Amino acid sequence: MTTTPGSLPSLLLLRTTARRGKKVAKRLRAVVATAYLRLRNAVSRGTATGSAPVVVSLTSYGDRIHTVSVAIESIARGKSRPQRLVLWLDSPEQFAARPASLRRLEHRGLEVLLSPNYGPHTKYYPYVKSVQHHTVPLVTADDDIIYPTNWLALLVAANRRHPEAIGGHWVSIMEVSGERVAAYGTWARAHDTAARPNNFSPGVSGVIYPPAMLHELRLRGERFLSVCPSADDIWLHWVALRAGIPVRQVGPVPRHFPIIPGTQSRTLMSTNVGENRNDHCIQGLYSADDVAALSLSAARHRLN
Repeated sequence: MTTTPGSLPSLLLLRTTARRGKKVAKRLRAVVATAYLRLRNAVSRGTATGSAPVVVSLTSYGDRIHTVSVAIESIARGKSRPQRLVLWLDSPEQFAARPASLRRLEHRGLEVLLSPNYGPHTKYYPYVKSVQHHTVPLVTADDDIIYPTNWLALLVAANRRHPEAIGGHWVSIMEVSGERVAAYGTWARAHDTAARPNNFSPGVSGVIYPPAMLHELRLRGERFLSVCPSADDIWLHWVALRAGIPVRQVGPVPRHFPIIPGTQSRTLMSTNVGENRNDHCIQGLYSADDVAALSLSAARHRLN
């Protein structure tokens, strides 16, 4: 189809309108799904766990303690369910007064455990620390996401195909600018399933970590508290890079699942990205050798 200069504004308007329409539809689906999952939580007696050979771990804090059951319920209704499903809380007060929605899930197999406050690292580190010798992959989830029914099945299938790799539903490609890692907000999204050292998988849509990665995290202990206290995704990528553990996207298209309505008043994304804390953490953590490895990977990607 040919276009004239005068038709370009109309095309841009159509595309903008279509994008807005998709966002509105996604929000409406989230509202409907949230209502369904709350009802399911109130009436379901089915088990929240299953036979998938993984552990799912997440954390919650503040007001989200009243909505995290929606995220957990979305995992519990999945085609595949984990052999363990663990929610870590770092507030003794919230642990003692956890809402009825969580207590109902506990009766169905959810484990709610108390942990020291590791910030966002609480969603994985207490579990990593609790196991002497890891043999089972760990899947991390977020407390503000509605996960589709095939969410865990796709992660488990990716792990079976590539048991040595980290797999995520949403992957960005870290770029290098000169002798530094480029600004976090400039990274492109991956549109393939290739393994690269500069693949970066944020935890928002779910990530599966092989036992070798859990072993590395256990060995490195709590150093993240001094170098990346609020940027767990940065720390996790750096550890994988140093350990030579590849990262893959589980499908050819990055997926960001619907957000539970009312959970975004203040998020780590707004702080880490909006206030450039991710970039500050990266510059303080990645050495010249790390940047060189990322630069080589980026060059190979451009050639391919």
